[in-house]
Amino acid sequence: MSLFLHWIEHIALTVEAVGVAVMVAGFLIATYRFIRHPNFYDSPHAYLAYRHGIGRSILVGLDFLIAGDLIKTVIVVNTGEQVATLAAVVLIRAFLGFTLHVEVEGHWPWQNHKFKRRDIKSSRRPYNDASQ
Repeated sequence: MSLFLHWIEHIALTVEAVGVAVMVAGFLIATYRFIRHPNFYDSPHAYLAYRHGIGRSILVGLDFLIAGDLIKTVIVVNTGEQVATLAAVVLIRAFLGFTLHVEVEGHWPWQNHKFKRRDIKSSRRPYNDASQ
């Protein structure tokens, strides 16, 4: 049983490390795409795409972090303190998801049917068309 718990601890740590890597990679990729945009200082589309990229990478990274905490809490450490910590992390993630949605999309989540999401790629000019 001790070997099993040892492996579960390593798996949970790996899942958490993947979450951190997803957040960092998402930030770097979004920043690279933002800087590569030809009019990144003047284009609201570039800025919105940048915010979407960062927001999505944070949300996906937080999902991995919660999964790692869940594995560790349920299987390895079953103390009330760990369960309370996990509950707090899940509540924080839910609050961050809600606020990031409002920040990135510009409206409340229950108003999705009122706002048609514009496709960012189709609303911007092609990179090689500098004459327009």
